[in-house]
Amino acid sequence: MSNAVEIRGLVKEYKGFSLDNVDLTLPGGCVLGLIGENGAGKSTLIKCLLGMIHKNAGSITILGRDADKEIADIKEDIGVVLDEVGIPDTFRYNQINEVMKYTFKNWDETKFGEYIEKFGLPKDKNFKEFSRGMKMKMGIAIALSHDAKLLVLDEATNGLDPVIRDEVTDIFYEFTRDEEHSILISSHIISDLEKLCDYISFIHKGKVLLNEEKDVLLEEYAILNCSDEELKDIDPEAVRGKKSGKYGVQALVKRDSVPAGMNLSPVTIEELFIFMIKEMD
Repeated sequence: MSNAVEIRGLVKEYKGFSLDNVDLTLPGGCVLGLIGENGAGKSTLIKCLLGMIHKNAGSITILGRDADKEIADIKEDIGVVLDEVGIPDTFRYNQINEVMKYTFKNWDETKFGEYIEKFGLPKDKNFKEFSRGMKMKMGIAIALSHDAKLLVLDEATNGLDPVIRDEVTDIFYEFTRDEEHSILISSHIISDLEKLCDYISFIHKGKVLLNEEKDVLLEEYAILNCSDEELKDIDPEAVRGKKSGKYGVQALVKRDSVPAGMNLSPVTIEELFIFMIKEMD
């Protein structure tokens, strides 16, 4: 299967910040988690992908099509949930449904109504009366109701309580059971991404530090618990970050570079990210 998203050499420059020659690949039928602290460039990357802001350089291909030339047509096949859902304050369910009927050729109002019921959203309240979590659920319901092939979700689980986050994660799982469906999701709730994602991209200060299959990362890296002296015996190239405490050192290391018998423990995606960021700063 071809890649759902390919970004090559993406540059977007602002005063004091830039996306710096970003490469990113989302294989078709997979979920890619974009991880980075606030201000790292996640939303800027997503807005460039969707043609919401103009890039300075680079190429973007979405679902096999050139985003520079075909973004209007491509948007039919993309379900989008941004940090701000962007629905007028006075709109209620019926008005939202009517607008979406004219926005998307494949709008499915039956499916939309089912998601509204599933998420427990009121049909008789103005959008401005919704809590942040309810607004995000409305955005997700819209994104899933027009036969999208790609979901692009920027902090879509932000503001949801843990039970609803779990429900939404299950819905995303269900979406990607169809091998023609793919998801690009950014979040600072790394535990959500660790459960959901096949691939992980770390972005820090406008640079993508890595773009790799999640299971490969978890197999390749481990946490080494040792003394300062023991760490000196490890190849420096194999150490991607460390933190010292009164009981010794914790270091993020490549498993295959550590001598047998040393005290290694599995690493989580969150630990991997934190160690790498600290090493960069």
